[in-house]
Amino acid sequence: MNKVILVGRLTADPELRQTQSGIASCRFTVAVDRRFADKSTGERQADFITCVAWRQTAEFVSRYFNKGKLIAVEGSLRNNNYQDRNHPEVTHYSMDVFVDNVEFVGGKGENGGNGGGYNNGGYNAPQNNYNNNYSAPPQQAAPQQPAANDSMSYGNLSDFEEILSDGDVPF
Repeated sequence: MNKVILVGRLTADPELRQTQSGIASCRFTVAVDRRFADKSTGERQADFITCVAWRQTAEFVSRYFNKGKLIAVEGSLRNNNYQDRNHPEVTHYSMDVFVDNVEFVGGKGENGGNGGGYNNGGYNAPQNNYNNNYSAPPQQAAPQQPAANDSMSYGNLSDFEEILSDGDVPF
């Protein structure tokens, strides 16, 4: 299984690009703190991981995230080996995260949103001022709870056989 989940901060503003066929792509780098601090300096080291998003996910990242914001990224690791144009005998190796889903991390003060995100199936609009066209769905009244002495109707139960003894149950 190839599954990557990262939580970190963007190192620069994501830049939205279009392929020649009009497909949106966005490449960005996430700085992810390592678990332990350096013993001598007390500072935490970070890994800088390149991520690539496509289509609506790319548009979402470029619109709602910028440098320094926390982001949660879910995707898969992709190996991008290629030959150097000037030196065909030299092969360059890189690993990128191919993004499937992204989400906001942190509270309103941290990221400007409160848990919305984009996953390739549906968009959870952030509850902030970025998307002025979003309107909340109409609120429905909570269903009434039946009173304690109300009887419930189960419909026609004549198709079911009553089991008188559970001695022959096979489990």
